[in-house]
Amino acid sequence: MKFENILEEIDGFGPFQIAITVLLCTPRIVLPCHFLLNNFIAAVPPHRCDVSALEDGGPTNLTQEQRLTVYVPVREDGEPEPCEMFAEPQFQLLANSSNSANLPTIHCQSGWVYDNSTFTSTLATEWDLVCDRKSLTKTTSSVFFFGVMVGAIAFGYLCDKYGRKNTLLASYIMAIVFGFCSAFANSYVLFAVLRFLTGFGLTGISINSVVLTIEWVDTSHRSFIGVIGGLAWSVGNMLLAGFAFLVNDWRTLIMTVTAPLGFAVLTWWWIPESARWLLANGKVERAQFYLEKCAKFNKGQKLSSKLKAETLSNIEIMEKQDKNYTYLHLIKTPKMRRLTVLTGILWYGVASTYYGISLNISGFGLNLYLTHFIYAAIEVPAKLMIYCFLNIIGRRKCQAGTLLLTGICIAVNIFLPKGLWHVRAVVAILGKGLSEAAFTTVFLYTTELYPTVIRQNGLGYTSFMSRLGVSVAPLILMLEDVWTVLPQIIICSVAIISGLVSLLLPETLNLRLPETIDDIEKPRRNDISCHSVEASGVFLESKNTADT
Repeated sequence: MKFENILEEIDGFGPFQIAITVLLCTPRIVLPCHFLLNNFIAAVPPHRCDVSALEDGGPTNLTQEQRLTVYVPVREDGEPEPCEMFAEPQFQLLANSSNSANLPTIHCQSGWVYDNSTFTSTLATEWDLVCDRKSLTKTTSSVFFFGVMVGAIAFGYLCDKYGRKNTLLASYIMAIVFGFCSAFANSYVLFAVLRFLTGFGLTGISINSVVLTIEWVDTSHRSFIGVIGGLAWSVGNMLLAGFAFLVNDWRTLIMTVTAPLGFAVLTWWWIPESARWLLANGKVERAQFYLEKCAKFNKGQKLSSKLKAETLSNIEIMEKQDKNYTYLHLIKTPKMRRLTVLTGILWYGVASTYYGISLNISGFGLNLYLTHFIYAAIEVPAKLMIYCFLNIIGRRKCQAGTLLLTGICIAVNIFLPKGLWHVRAVVAILGKGLSEAAFTTVFLYTTELYPTVIRQNGLGYTSFMSRLGVSVAPLILMLEDVWTVLPQIIICSVAIISGLVSLLLPETLNLRLPETIDDIEKPRRNDISCHSVEASGVFLESKNTADT
């Protein structure tokens, strides 16, 4: 008997599973609040050189406006130059409107004055991360995602060794401690280190919340659970815009989005350990305890006698047999190597595209908060739409189509004039929704591509490639200083290339899930009836077993 048969016996999608999903919604909502937090805490408000402490050496009693005229050049759009000032005071500019374009300038000597009408305080205003140092604001995002990437490797191992529930608690505590500590950092270096550790801790929440819900739900409802998890992300993303609008200080904002994890710690006591993990690690009695709890919660009855310790011990042996595979098995055989390379490119492209768009939310004529909210809200219909199309046109066409259309939207915005900001905003929002649809698809598609015996290792590897793409995305956006449209060109190219790569993968619609590596190496028949006959055989076999 397989573990899936036990889930069917005790109802694999009842009140017990729904309760687990609800309890894990709060930490899932927190994730996007931190992952996209840099859009607000690292915002660079309008600024100019501070000339208040400079001696005039000329006419006295100058007004503030006259002082700016004497010391600060004016750009073509009429705004003060943000990073330069005149090398010498230009008092002649008070008497006439002569052109100041050719006058010698130097970098700001006494700091900057910031426009605090939108943000009371950001990383840029706190440590003067502007002009020559403005790249450091985006670097904090990359540092955070490098922590997420390292955490994906570490927690993938810890999750299997020490259990899902214990590791989840450790993740909660790490994220709370380092999240709050980062709000009190008194230097940029310390803040970057603490953000790295915060990202590390949050990864454990991301991995364990998904694994726990998936391992307690039967096969037919896993897609639905994926939708619920995705919608929790979208809700958190929309809430971030509201939090940032109400809280204008970066330190307070970090504490605001971290605080809900305190509630998550309180609800942790009601979250069960994964019975599948307990069986795989020889903890039969504890697995039996949770399974009986699930059966009573779902059906109001105890676990049937045929599912007692002896049967669970047999499942334990079968589960342990599935534990003999490592990451090396991803590249040992030819078709597995091909699958590994293609899915790695695909995940890197999907993540890099999604975050490349999500972290670049200016330039469309809308304020920062509204743009972020619309970007988040468009994800909801995108998630619901893509799950309809997945069962109509298949996984491969959905994956390729969403990525190629995302690339086309980015390309269109490269050529649209900035004066058509409303058209550019619509195209950008459409591209954001498509990129989210691509992210939703890749989770399901990859799960169906990898065989059962190595599926977790495959998802761990693709998660690492995803985090790599996320870490690189903020660095790509910094290339706008080299050429304004260069980041868009790179993100567009990555989206199109990864979309074309997905066409090289096999279709999985209406095919049975591969169980072993041999199922990948040997061709499978693309036949629905074959799947149906096999399913019927499994049903009859399980029925006969039950009758005996």
